[in-house]
Amino acid sequence: MEWYVSWVSNNILLSAFIQFAALGTLGEVLGIVASKRKPSNKAFEWLAKAVVWGLLGVLVKYSFTGFKGFLAALVDKGFLPAACEDITILRALSLSVLTNSMFGPLLMVLHRTSDNLIAWTRGYKGIEKSLATLAWFWVPAHTVTFALPYEYQIGLAALWSVALGLIMGFTKRRS
Repeated sequence: MEWYVSWVSNNILLSAFIQFAALGTLGEVLGIVASKRKPSNKAFEWLAKAVVWGLLGVLVKYSFTGFKGFLAALVDKGFLPAACEDITILRALSLSVLTNSMFGPLLMVLHRTSDNLIAWTRGYKGIEKSLATLAWFWVPAHTVTFALPYEYQIGLAALWSVALGLIMGFTKRRS
């Protein structure tokens, strides 16, 4: 894993882009297949989706970094107890709650908007299900993510996208 740590450390934004472009798109395809729908055969559409996933990965990288500073400032000013920074699991949970409650909804709407632009569609039908994943999936998932060393956090966040794609796909299959 030394090569991976070296690669993400030396290519911070590029590695976030590539990991999300590959794994986010894979999660989306697997979700469609799991739901027993047929994936689009339009290469341009999938290329555009991969680019969007990559750009979202860069935004996630910025948010992960920024919310660490935000948490530190909240503790420094006494808005949160010092334990939220000092105890690893509380730090991870605090970062996850802050990130997913403040940045998560924006990311979901941005992602849906980009999907609409790519597919030449409109509307936000079903976005409430996506927003609900912030509480039942992303807060616990990112608590685990933020408990890991810094170098592994974006990679795991991108892997979580694959897991959620499958979960959502199987959920749509039953509906």
